[in-house]
Amino acid sequence: MPGVNDIDAGRIDAALKEINADAESGGYHLNPDIAFTRNLIKGLLVNQDRYGYRACPCRLASGNAGEDRDLVCPCDYRDPDLDDYDTCYCCLYVSGAVVKGEKTAGPIPERRPPGKKRERLKMEKEKIQAAGTGGTLSLPLPVWRCTVCGYLCGREHPPETCPVCKVKKDRFEVFIPAGK
Repeated sequence: MPGVNDIDAGRIDAALKEINADAESGGYHLNPDIAFTRNLIKGLLVNQDRYGYRACPCRLASGNAGEDRDLVCPCDYRDPDLDDYDTCYCCLYVSGAVVKGEKTAGPIPERRPPGKKRERLKMEKEKIQAAGTGGTLSLPLPVWRCTVCGYLCGREHPPETCPVCKVKKDRFEVFIPAGK
């Protein structure tokens, strides 16, 4: 299994270029401290090699893609963290104010609920989704929600890539089921 030292500079540069292009096209910004950002990208690549997905390098991933879906970069907590603290938890993504030097990025509290609470919240969400809309709303198509940025779309299946934040379709959930 590849280790941290097996990630070469060219691979880091390519991933940095890709992630930065996706971020900027979606209105997001990467941390301007290039050395720091390159280390985070390296951590993402290590996790990609280790688990098959780019789990946040600042959190402990389980190795189970389903359990870690909320940690895949960009994680589900990025946008609320940017709104509240001008940076995401690992400080890869920062606000425009940080990029301009008007604010500084610093440590922020962990937003991800602990394991047992996450499981309870997941079960509650599944109950709500199973109950549907109680017959008060009948839509011809389900409404899908991106769990990262909140983008909504009504269609048969989620888009391959979120047009707003660029995450893949596995990060979408049914927000409103299709009518009965």
